[in-house]
Amino acid sequence: MNKEKVIKQKIEKYLLMPILVSFLLVFMCIGLFFIDKNSAILVSAVVAIVIVIELVVYFVMKAGIVPSLFRFAQEQGQIQKELLKDLLVPYALLDTDGKILWGNNEFVNQIGQGSKKRIRKNISTFFPEIGSEILASDEQVSMDLEFNEVQYNALIKKITFDEVFSDEDDIVEPKGESLIAVYLFDVTELKRYKKENEEQKLVAGLLYIDNYDEVMENTEEVRHSLVDALVDRRINMYLATIDAICKKLEKDKYLFVCQQKYLSQMKETKFALLDEVKSINVGNEIPITLSIGIGADTNNFAEAYEYARIAIGLALGRGGDQAVVKYGENISYFGGKSSGTEKSTRVKARVKAQAFKELLNNKDNVLIMGHKRPDADSFGAAVGVYRLVKTLGKAAHIVLNEATSAIKPVVNGFKGNSVYGDDMIFTSEEAINSVNPNTLVVVVDVNRPSMTECEELLALVKAVVVFDHHRQTNEIIENATLSYIEPYASSACEMVAEMLQYIDEKVKLRPLEADAMYAGIVIDTDNFVTKTGVRTFDAASYLRRCGADVVRVRKMFRSDMGSYKQLAEGVINSETFLNSFAISQVPADKSTEAPTVVAAKVANDLLNVEGVRASFVVTEKDGTVYISARSVDDLNVQVIMEKLGGGGHANIAGAQLKNSTNELAIIEIKEILRTMYEEGDI
Repeated sequence: MNKEKVIKQKIEKYLLMPILVSFLLVFMCIGLFFIDKNSAILVSAVVAIVIVIELVVYFVMKAGIVPSLFRFAQEQGQIQKELLKDLLVPYALLDTDGKILWGNNEFVNQIGQGSKKRIRKNISTFFPEIGSEILASDEQVSMDLEFNEVQYNALIKKITFDEVFSDEDDIVEPKGESLIAVYLFDVTELKRYKKENEEQKLVAGLLYIDNYDEVMENTEEVRHSLVDALVDRRINMYLATIDAICKKLEKDKYLFVCQQKYLSQMKETKFALLDEVKSINVGNEIPITLSIGIGADTNNFAEAYEYARIAIGLALGRGGDQAVVKYGENISYFGGKSSGTEKSTRVKARVKAQAFKELLNNKDNVLIMGHKRPDADSFGAAVGVYRLVKTLGKAAHIVLNEATSAIKPVVNGFKGNSVYGDDMIFTSEEAINSVNPNTLVVVVDVNRPSMTECEELLALVKAVVVFDHHRQTNEIIENATLSYIEPYASSACEMVAEMLQYIDEKVKLRPLEADAMYAGIVIDTDNFVTKTGVRTFDAASYLRRCGADVVRVRKMFRSDMGSYKQLAEGVINSETFLNSFAISQVPADKSTEAPTVVAAKVANDLLNVEGVRASFVVTEKDGTVYISARSVDDLNVQVIMEKLGGGGHANIAGAQLKNSTNELAIIEIKEILRTMYEEGDI
C-alpha cells in the first residue's frame, strides 16, 4: 500500500507540473501590459485558455489515467509471474532457514515429481550440500548439485522480501525479512560432454627398464633373447588392456600413447606391470624393474610428452621400480618398493667429473654447502669437493652455520688449522657477501632447496651444481647447470670419492680430508651394513689409500655416557606395531646437543630385532619433532616418510614435523602404517 501511495503522488506531481509552469506565463502577461497593451490582452487570452485546458485535464482525466496505469502495471506483473511459473529453468523461493516457500512448475516437476506438497520441505532434504552457511551468505553463491541422477549448477542469492505474489500463487508464509532465490540449471549433458572430452585426451608415457644391462650381464647369453621376448610380451599385454599404442625406442626404452580415461584404471591397479615384470625369472639372477613416467591433463601432445619426460626423470631419480604421473601441476608416485640395483659401471661418474671440471674453468670462486644440521656425509662430501676445486686452482669455501655434535669432531680438525686458513668455512652471511658474477655454488647430500644450508645462495648465482644420493621429490633445485643424483650410491662421499679418481689432474687428499669422507660413508652405511655395494668398498679403499684411519674415525664418533644412556632408553621405550614395525621415542636431554643422532642410532639398533622390518624413532628439539626411519628387506621407508613431508633412501629416511610432539608424531606414523598395510602398499 505504501508503494501505491508513492506512485499516486508521483503521477499527481507529473500532472500538476504544466499548471505550475503556466503561472510563469501569467507573470509574463503582466509585464507585457507595460510594453504593449493590445499584445498583452491577446497573449493573456491565450494563456487563460491554456490554463483552463490544463485544469480540465487534471481534474477530469486524472480519475481515468491513474487506474489505467495501475491496471497496465498489474497486467505486466501478472505476465511476468506467469512467465516465471512457466520458466523452463527450475526456480524456487526459500526463507532464511531454507524452507521452500514456492517453486515454479519446472521445479515442482523435477524436484517435487509433479506434486506441490512434496516440495513443502527444507531445501536440504533434496540437496544436503546447501547448508546454513550458504543460506546466510549475502553474496551470490554458485555450486554443483545432484538430484535423481540429474546434475545441476545452482545459483543461490538473497533478495529482499516484498509482497510480490498474490494469494493464488500458493506461497507459504515466509520467515524473516528476506527471501532466498534458487535457480537450478541442468548441466548433466554438458558435464557428460566435458568428461568425454577429458577422457579422450591423449596421455604420453615413457617406460624404461631400469637395470637392463645388469640383468643381461647376470644371465646366460642364450637366454638373452628369451628375457627380451618375455619383457616385451608383458609390456605389450599390459598396454593392450588400456588400448595403448606402443613403440619400442631402444632395447630398454618404450613410448606409449593412450586415452586419459585409462589413467584411473592404471592408478587403481597401482601399475601392476611393475610387479608383473619383476616376476619374470628365466635364469636371470637379478629381478627386472621398470620405471614409468606419464604426462597428462594437457591441451596438446607435445606438452604431454614433456610432462612424461619430467615424470620419468623423477622416477629414475628416486631409484626406479616405480611409476610417476604428472597430471598438470600435480605429481603422484606409485610403487618404489625395492631399493634398486647398484650400477656397476662408473661411466656416469667419469662423465660428471669431466663436466664439473669444464664448468670450473670460467669460475673464480666456489661455495660448497650441504643440508641444514649437516651430518658426517654432508660435511665429508663438501670437504671432498673443496679439495677437488683447490686442486684445479680455484678459491673454495664451505658454507657451515653450526657445527653440531654429529660433525664437531671432524670440523674441529679443520678449524684453526693453519694449512686451511680461516676462510675455509663461511657462515651464510659471509657466503652471500662473497658472491660475484663468476661464483659457482655446489650443493652436496641434498637436492631440496628448502633443506640447504643457505637457500638464498641459489637465487644469487647463475651456476649451481648438485651432487646427491637421495631420491628426488617434487621439490627440486631448478635450472641446475649440472646435476648428478645417484640413488644407488650409499653416500654423497662415495660419489665424490669416485669423481676424484676421474679428474685428469692428480687429486691428493690429505689424511684429515680422507678421514672426513670415510666417516661420511661409515655413518651413512651404519658401518658398512646398510646400502653397501661393490662401489662403496671401492670408494672406501681409495680413501684408505689416501690416508684415512679406521681407528681415528671410530674415536671421533664415540658417544658420551649421556648419549649412550639415551640410546639405551630409546631401545627400552620401543614397541612393536603390526608385528613388523618397531616404534620408539628418544626423550630430549638438554645435556645432549644432538638427540637426532641418538634417534638414528636407536633406529639402526632396532633393526637387529628378529621380525622387525622397519623402525621409526622420534625425538623433539627446539619445537620440531625429528623422525628417523630405517628398514631391511624390500620395505621402502622413503615412501612412508614422504607422506609426512620427508624423504631419503629406500632403507634410510626421515622427516621433520613442526609444532608437534613425540606422541602426536607416533600416532601419525601408526595411522600411515595401518593405512598402507591395509591397502597392500607395505
